[in-house]
Amino acid sequence: MLFAAGFGTRMKTLTRDRPKPLIKVAGRPLIDYALDLAREISPDRIVANLFYKPEQLEAHLGPQGVILSHEAPGILDTGGGLRHAVPLLGDGPVFTMNTDVIWSGPNPLELARDAWDPDNMDALLVCVPMPRAMGRKGAGDFTADTAGRISRGGDLVYGGVQIVKTDELHKIKETSFSLNELWNQMHDENRLFALQYPGYWCDVGYPEGIEVAENLLKTKNV
Repeated sequence: MLFAAGFGTRMKTLTRDRPKPLIKVAGRPLIDYALDLAREISPDRIVANLFYKPEQLEAHLGPQGVILSHEAPGILDTGGGLRHAVPLLGDGPVFTMNTDVIWSGPNPLELARDAWDPDNMDALLVCVPMPRAMGRKGAGDFTADTAGRISRGGDLVYGGVQIVKTDELHKIKETSFSLNELWNQMHDENRLFALQYPGYWCDVGYPEGIEVAENLLKTKNV
C-alpha cells in the first residue's frame, strides 16, 4: 500500500495545486520512485489511498494499474487509511510505503521481505540510522535491541517502509488514527521489530528536501 492521501502541508505552496506525491524530484513524480521499488518485488496488487486532490492521482495512477482507495468524507490518517484499504489489499501481512522519501541503495521492500519472521513479528519497520538519514529534521524515532525489537526514542529513523499484520486494526475504535496506535499495541506485546537499512534515505516532505534528494540521486547508487 502506498500512502498518498495527505495534504502535504510541510510542502507549503508546492502543494497548492497538486498532491505531494506528484511533486517532481529529478524530473519524476515522487510516487513513481515508490512504484519502481514496489514493482521490483512483483506484488499481487498495489493500492494507493487518495484524499487531497484525488483526481490528479487518479489520472496518474489509474493507467498504471494501481488500485485506488478513496477516503471520504474525511481523511483517515495512516492507520485508518490502511484499515479502510484492507478489503482491497487482501488478507495477511502487507507492505506499506510512504511516498515522500527517496531510497538510495538496496530495495528496502526486498530487505524487509527477506527478514520477515511472522512467527515472532507483527510488524517489521525499515529504519535508517541518523547519519544516513538525509534531510531529517529532529531526532530519531526508535532504538533497537540486539534481537531487533524496538522501543520509542533513539537514533533510528522510520523510513516509511514496513511489513505489518492488519488483524488488530479492527480493535481500534477511532475512525481516523495513526499507525502509531497499532505499533503501540505491538510494542507492548514485544512483537514490533526494526530492520536497519544499509544505504541512504532522504525525507522529501518539505521544499528543501527536493534539492537534497536530487543531490542524493546524483551521488549515490539508487
